Amino acid sequence: MSKLTACSLDCYDACEIVYKDGKITPHKEGHTDGFLCPHLNHYEKFHQIQTPRYNGVEISIEDALLKLAEILKNTPKEKSLFYKSSGNFGLMQDVTTHFFASFGATLTDGSLCDGAGEAGIIEGRGSNKNMPLSEIAKSEVVIIWGRNPHTTSSHLLPLLKDKIIIVIDPLKTKIAKVADLHIQLKPHTDLELAMLLSRFLFIENSIDEEYLKEYASEYEDFYELTQTLRIKKTLDNIDIDLSQIGELLAFVKEKKVAIVCGLGMQKYKNGADVMRSIDAFALHLGLFGKEGCGVAYLGNSRENINSPFCTKGKKVSKVDTKFSEFESVFIQGANPLSQMPNSTRVTMEISSVKNIVYFGLYENESSAMAHLVIPAKNFLAKNDVRVSYSHPKIMHMPKVKETKFGISEYDLSAYLCSEFEIEIKTEQEYIEHFLGFSSRKIEDTPYKKGFDTDDGEFIYLQELDGIKVNSDALYLITIKSPKSLNSQFHRQTHLYLNKSHGFSNGEILKISSDNANVKLEVQLNEDLRDDCVLVYSGTKGVNALTSSSHSYEGKNATYQENRVTLSRC
Repeated sequence: MSKLTACSLDCYDACEIVYKDGKITPHKEGHTDGFLCPHLNHYEKFHQIQTPRYNGVEISIEDALLKLAEILKNTPKEKSLFYKSSGNFGLMQDVTTHFFASFGATLTDGSLCDGAGEAGIIEGRGSNKNMPLSEIAKSEVVIIWGRNPHTTSSHLLPLLKDKIIIVIDPLKTKIAKVADLHIQLKPHTDLELAMLLSRFLFIENSIDEEYLKEYASEYEDFYELTQTLRIKKTLDNIDIDLSQIGELLAFVKEKKVAIVCGLGMQKYKNGADVMRSIDAFALHLGLFGKEGCGVAYLGNSRENINSPFCTKGKKVSKVDTKFSEFESVFIQGANPLSQMPNSTRVTMEISSVKNIVYFGLYENESSAMAHLVIPAKNFLAKNDVRVSYSHPKIMHMPKVKETKFGISEYDLSAYLCSEFEIEIKTEQEYIEHFLGFSSRKIEDTPYKKGFDTDDGEFIYLQELDGIKVNSDALYLITIKSPKSLNSQFHRQTHLYLNKSHGFSNGEILKISSDNANVKLEVQLNEDLRDDCVLVYSGTKGVNALTSSSHSYEGKNATYQENRVTLSRC
């Protein structure tokens, strides 16, 4: 017997799955289109934690729950921290947040992922309504700006057939190698490039002036802002030719254009301004509110969905959490000792915590340090509902298999709510609540009637930071790996480097930042610029190199802000 469900992984694709004869197979209809993403193809090959343990000794799930309740009862509420990330993207995952918020624990906010870019989008448009896959399919030109679809969104690839493809990325990705144009710009210059593109649209009288007069009446002021950038100096800083600007603008002129953005180019202090400047370029082309046109980022996938879970309470930053201020820390769907920036600081701080509880699927740095480890059930063995970053469909995730180990988020929360006399509804009531939003209306082409600002007009960026001064230090790029999802699955072990630096494959190098030194083995890669070092996200030790700084807006981690030097060990 086959059952339809959906993947829980925190990625764009949100594959729908037919579970049959104990195997995961792709749903042949809809956005999944008969094939699975690389991670899901091997999902069940990775060993899950099956037995709870306390201080290294295996215990039963019943004893683990008793121990958890005991820890919480003996910890002052203000000294309890709930640290949750999106290892599982199901809507039911917030039921644990409901317990901890109602209990009085401290929660976290901010983002290790996309917060700066979303802040910039909201500042300009008034909301973050994503361009859906169905509209990208109707476009004539697709600009892939800082996204690597072969790794992060493989279900985008069939939509690119017979389209003009432009890639803007410091790395010569797989999609860049087959693109009609690849602009291999210097990292952290996306804002300047977007500003120049807008400026040349004005110079060439290629702006959609009628559209701008109605929905962005301050466009002439913005043009003046673009003129503060000296063209030659800016091109030298971006490290591209003027001819490439001309090629790009020729490709997009009077075409249906989709700009598909990734996350790396906004993981800077000014990440909000980066996305806002890209939005402005799209605006000047008149791309919003038109069929086959727009900007696709990481959409607010929970738009018009009301959560039944209490999530109000005191919150601290997810980017630079001061773990040492708490006696008990409950970690769910996260591996902060690896994935948080400045992980050396994180390790030092969390080592002083009296009670570390890890609730998850896989062994990692955080589970290794935890006092109490509670195995979770994977998405196949529990009930849930999920949404997607790239399309509006709400997908039911019914339980399709039985397992004798682990506990679901709902069952754990129901136990704790009972222990602490906190109200909780039945699991089925919550499932039906979320599924009730399946008929909600989502615009195929958002912003048809203007933007969601007070006056319906786009709000432009008002000022620019100065152009960055060149440095001899190398840019550290920490993109997603094709073999892992952050610290899940097959984690990479190398640093990747252009051969121009004079190192050889297999050498062990010390990579140094202002925060730490890490030793990694070299693998040469001619797809990289010679001013960059690539270490994939999830590689052990890489986040010791990154700082705990926040973006100016959006409370986002600034992983790409870091520079490094290399030396032989």
